[in-house]
Amino acid sequence: MSIPQSGGGPIEDFSQLAGYLEDGCKPAADWRIGTEHEKFGYCYAKMQPLPYDGPCSIRAMLEGLRDRFGWAEVAEAGNIIGLEKDGANVSLEPGGQLELSGAPLETIHETCDEVNVHLAQVKEIADEIGAGFIGLGASPDWTHEQMPMMPKGRYKLMTRYMGQVGTHGTQMMYRTCTVQVNLDFASEADMVKKFRVALALQPVATALFANSPFFEGKPNGHLSWRSRIWRDLDADRTGTLPFVFEDGMGFQRYVDYALDVPMYFVYRDGEYIDALGQSFRDFLKGELPALPGEKPTLSDWADHLTTIFPEARIKKFMEMRGADGGPWRRLCALPAFWVGLIYTQSSLDAAWDLCKGWSAEERDQLRIDASVKGLKAEIAGRNLQDIARDALEIARSGLSARARPGAGGLIPDETHFLNALHEIVESGKTPAEELLDRYNGDWDGDLSRIYKDYSY
Repeated sequence: MSIPQSGGGPIEDFSQLAGYLEDGCKPAADWRIGTEHEKFGYCYAKMQPLPYDGPCSIRAMLEGLRDRFGWAEVAEAGNIIGLEKDGANVSLEPGGQLELSGAPLETIHETCDEVNVHLAQVKEIADEIGAGFIGLGASPDWTHEQMPMMPKGRYKLMTRYMGQVGTHGTQMMYRTCTVQVNLDFASEADMVKKFRVALALQPVATALFANSPFFEGKPNGHLSWRSRIWRDLDADRTGTLPFVFEDGMGFQRYVDYALDVPMYFVYRDGEYIDALGQSFRDFLKGELPALPGEKPTLSDWADHLTTIFPEARIKKFMEMRGADGGPWRRLCALPAFWVGLIYTQSSLDAAWDLCKGWSAEERDQLRIDASVKGLKAEIAGRNLQDIARDALEIARSGLSARARPGAGGLIPDETHFLNALHEIVESGKTPAEELLDRYNGDWDGDLSRIYKDYSY
């Protein structure tokens, strides 16, 4: 989850809220790709999640990465909670999931190199301290009681609030992992079209990357339990945002939505001040109970935007949020999928043609069915396998048109990063179904085998 934001000074005019989002607009030549991925760490000795402290721990991981590879530490209340280097950062999810938030890069070749270097560094330190890391959408067998809490003030507040607004919030915080990509837009109109495509086709990504069929030691009836969790987390800040598809959608309409999302906190002088359930509208009037008489800054607004969790969201860029965490190879496939779909105009137009006829009710149902059935889900008389095949062809066309070479020009474009997804579509079998086959086959119901066979 996001670290405190640096959005700017005092908010003196309401228009600054939409202006903050609009400031993200940039010409296509300046569009970048930022890939984020989370992974579960565990100690080999007991196959239990990494605690924060100790010889085999999160602290040991972060300090090892800092000292060996030149990362700068990020601390809170005297505890190391993250790392920064060259525009990228390593941060912690509530249960100790280790996240790389990559630097904004020009090509998928570069972002995949970044992922590869990071995972190699993590493995080097992990091997020395007796730890392992695995890419899954949900922890397969750990209970809530077994999960540590990272020493971040934001997470203490969120944990307390989650039980008041939904049934699955703490599962999301402590026992899920995702991979996402952050992308740019050129204008308000470009943002709107990309946002609509992102929300409508997010279930395609959910199915292609479905990788969480186990929870608390047994199959859970879903291919993406991570996606299931998000449906009952907090209705005020999650979902598929039907208003995005309505006339009048723009930066101001998103501001209106965000202002109606209850607050979590205000960050002041290194401390998270409890503002749970309070209103940013009241904050703008100087009437926030947590800070009476004080008005917000653009940094407060930027922080508030990070506490909103729809399937796709905007800040000064757009985040694609529908995919489960996974193995090394598929981490590069997600940015390839979305860059191919929306970074060339012809592909963006084709992607919108693919989904523009779907109703809000159909989109919501597809979100559910993709988490349960994967590529066997259906919408508007078509199965998701065929829709995914069409989407991948559109993405391949977009990447080919970008013609961004790699490996010193030896690789002509970025299309090969889609190969892992083409294999899934042609087989019709999601990663989760492969895991279930192993569980019911050579693992003989022994889920502990997943660590040996699927860790990085």
